[in-house]
Amino acid sequence: MAFAKRTFLFIVVNLLVVVTIGITANVIMAMLGVSPYYASGGNLDFNALLVMCAVFGFTGAFISLALSRVMAKWMMGVKVIEPAQATGYQRDLVSQVHRLAQKAGLTTMPEVGIYESAEVNAFATGPTRSRALVAVSSGLLQRMDGPAVEGVLAHEIAHVANGDMVTMTLLQGVVNTFTMFLARVFAWLASQALAGDRDNDRGPSPMIHYVFVVVFEIAFSLLGAVVVAWYSRRREFRADAGGAQFAGREKMVHALQSLKSQFDVVDNRAPALASFKINGQRGGLSALFSSHPDLDVRIAALQGIR
Repeated sequence: MAFAKRTFLFIVVNLLVVVTIGITANVIMAMLGVSPYYASGGNLDFNALLVMCAVFGFTGAFISLALSRVMAKWMMGVKVIEPAQATGYQRDLVSQVHRLAQKAGLTTMPEVGIYESAEVNAFATGPTRSRALVAVSSGLLQRMDGPAVEGVLAHEIAHVANGDMVTMTLLQGVVNTFTMFLARVFAWLASQALAGDRDNDRGPSPMIHYVFVVVFEIAFSLLGAVVVAWYSRRREFRADAGGAQFAGREKMVHALQSLKSQFDVVDNRAPALASFKINGQRGGLSALFSSHPDLDVRIAALQGIR
């Protein structure tokens, strides 16, 4: 259910990859005192800059996508259930996921895993629909009834069937590209203003330019995160509709209502963790960065489906 979980994991990996690539490239250019996107007279070659940023931006996004399933297992401590060896509730969980996946038209069954956590949560991730992972927390299995668990699983299968991770990768690649592009344009302008009329055919001081690039990349990354969060909220409604199709609307509504009752308690006990939970924010600045709409809004939207 927590697309927020896989969104968070994806963004973290993507940020690490992009920052690593960007820092490496900038350090090398600073050491050599050159930049591939400076033309003569210290002017920017915008075409070369855009191409470079697109290569780095989409490379970071696709590396993040390729590593998403591995990173999820490592960061969350997910233990994958082997279908042939599963017994008891684990066998039931695998069977339920596979049954829903077949309803969704998936030809390759996703991996199913459990991670130890008191939180009521679940997520789906993976580079493609044929290499997906659906993971649930032990807390979800302990604190939700069967119909609610089925609704949660159907929601996650809908994310896989809709190809949300691939679509998100393309969006993140575009966001990365413009973040890097705009950061370097503004860094160039700031460096030029700081340098004044100094004659420098190779452009501003590489180290000064690098400092400005880091500052502006952080700023534009935050704006990019707002765009990604907006996209995530829109996809949640579609995944809810898909979950209703695969498990039944009543079970999907029941799952959301059960989650609301759980998080009303959890969020009051541990507000620091609320931003990573399923429930979205109603208003304020935090709402812009929320990957999920408010649960009441989602329930109302789902109840309006005919």
